[in-house]
Amino acid sequence: MAPELSPFREEVRHFFETDYPQDLREKTQRGESLSTEDVRRSEMALGARNWLATAWPTEHGGPGWDLQQQYVFDEELERAGVPTVTPMGVIYVGPIIYTFADAAQKERWLTPTRLGEIGWAQGYSEPESGSDLASLQFSAKRDGDNYILNGTKIWTSAAQHADWIFLLARTSQEDRKQAGISFICCEMDRPGVTLHPIITIDGKHALNSVTFKNVVVPAAYLIGEEGKGWSYSQYLLGFERTSYARIGGKRKQLRHIRQIAQAEGADGNRRVIDDELFAGKLTAAEIAVDELEMTVLRVLSAVKDGGSPGKEASIIKILATETAQQITTLYLDLAAQAGIRRFDDSVSPDWLSAGQFSAPGVASYFGTRAQSIYGGTNEIQKNIIARRVLEL
Repeated sequence: MAPELSPFREEVRHFFETDYPQDLREKTQRGESLSTEDVRRSEMALGARNWLATAWPTEHGGPGWDLQQQYVFDEELERAGVPTVTPMGVIYVGPIIYTFADAAQKERWLTPTRLGEIGWAQGYSEPESGSDLASLQFSAKRDGDNYILNGTKIWTSAAQHADWIFLLARTSQEDRKQAGISFICCEMDRPGVTLHPIITIDGKHALNSVTFKNVVVPAAYLIGEEGKGWSYSQYLLGFERTSYARIGGKRKQLRHIRQIAQAEGADGNRRVIDDELFAGKLTAAEIAVDELEMTVLRVLSAVKDGGSPGKEASIIKILATETAQQITTLYLDLAAQAGIRRFDDSVSPDWLSAGQFSAPGVASYFGTRAQSIYGGTNEIQKNIIARRVLEL
């Protein structure tokens, strides 16, 4: 990064170390789940500095940062260990609204989204429509000045914290399944909307199923033109798939892994880093993050005036997924070593305490397995790359 960015980096770092709510930072670093109040407080703290919608153009209230400033900010946010910005608002639906919505919709939603005052959920997947999203059957039937919504959305991340949900709904039946799909917004507390928590194997509540039974919303909640929702969703997915990169967080994990691997027993017991196989895996993971970073910068450098990263975002999605899985596998290797050394009297207290990473490390390992599926499976991304990037 350019040396002239150093003052900016220091400003961001100082904010996270002093002005940002430290109790939220500590809660996140302990691996505790955040309440809705916590999420709002975190994002409003960023919004008050105009540091929440960091990629938005200035004409829509964004800070006007260039690509390098955005990158430095993301890196420092993850280095500080603060909660990740909920992407559904400022990263996903925000660009859809300022690109395709009418003036009244922009006035209603952009400012409170940018300031962190409202939260959003994404209603895409359905019980029978996951990777084949175009087969969705969630319906929105026009009734005068309203739409009547019926159906179920599933794997809806952070919906328990959301005030609004944006969703894809079928407004007509067409020969081509991508046609007849529209992009509609709805309040989460509107009559007929019911949230069903999905508790994952680690006991956490991050996912939900959301049912809609004869939910009436104004036709003014339709974004853009009826039947053009599929096109808007593809624009959105470019932002979503790029957001998975999280370079700063990956580098932080690698530093943690290397620190643990360099610990040694009181009698000079062999360090894990001295194992050539493990050292090779760690180095390969560090190189993979460098490769991912270069790919992200290359793709984003081609984005102009707040536009979508486009079809090349599928490349980032695959690389980010595989790199995350590569890194968290190293935690399993370390956990195995911690288990072996736990019964060795010569192991130093440092190594015994290092074993505390094992449970969260295993949780991270299983969490990254899901990355192959959400946001469009890696197999689907390969099809997109073959057809739209390579034009095969």
